[in-house]
Amino acid sequence: MGNLFDLLQGHLDENVVDQLSNQIGGADRQQTATAAQSIVSTLLSGLAKNASTPEGAASLNNALERDHDGSLLENLMGMLGGGGQQPAPEQSRALNGAGILDHILGDRQSGAIDMISRMSGLDSSKTGNLMTMLAPMVMSMLGQQKRQQGLDVDGIAGLLTNTVGQQKQAGNPLMDMATRFLDKDGDGSMMDDVAGMMGKGLLSKLFGGK
Repeated sequence: MGNLFDLLQGHLDENVVDQLSNQIGGADRQQTATAAQSIVSTLLSGLAKNASTPEGAASLNNALERDHDGSLLENLMGMLGGGGQQPAPEQSRALNGAGILDHILGDRQSGAIDMISRMSGLDSSKTGNLMTMLAPMVMSMLGQQKRQQGLDVDGIAGLLTNTVGQQKQAGNPLMDMATRFLDKDGDGSMMDDVAGMMGKGLLSKLFGGK
C-alpha cells in the first residue's frame, strides 16, 4: 500500500513549487515549499482523523466516488493555473478547495493556517490561498489511489492511517505537529510547540537539502 505523503511529494517538484509561489503573489520559494509540505501533512492528518469513524469514512468514500477520480493530477499545472488545458466544467466540485477544506478541517482551518504560517514564514493570507489550491490535489491523489488499488471504505481509512503513522515513525515533524494540533482543543500551546520545533532546527534539517 502506497504512502500518500510520498506520492504527493513527488508532484511538488520545482516547477510546481515555482508555479504555486507565483500564484499566491510571488512568495519566497523556500517558504512556499515548507508551507506546501505542512499543508499536505495537515490535510492528510485531518482526513485520517475524519475517516477514523465509520460515518466519516463512508462520507469520504462517497465524496471520492462522486467528485475525485484522480484525473486532476493528469493536468496539475492547469489545475494550479499554470496554463495548458484547463480542467473541464464538470470538475468544479473537485476543484472547490474552499469546500474541501471546510469538510476536512471545519473550524480548525484558521488555527491550521496560523500554525503553518508560523512554521513556514509565509503570511497567513498566502498560506490560506495555498491551502485552497492544494486541497483538490490531495483529494485527487486519494481518489486516484482508491481507483488504482480498488479500495473500499476500510481500505481508504487504512491508507490514510498508515500514511500518517509511517510519516510520524520516519520522524516527519510536520506530520507530528499536524496530528497533535488536530487532536487537541485548538487553544493549547501549539505556537509554543512550533517555536520549539524551529528552535531545535527540525525544519531546517528537514528542508535543508531541498
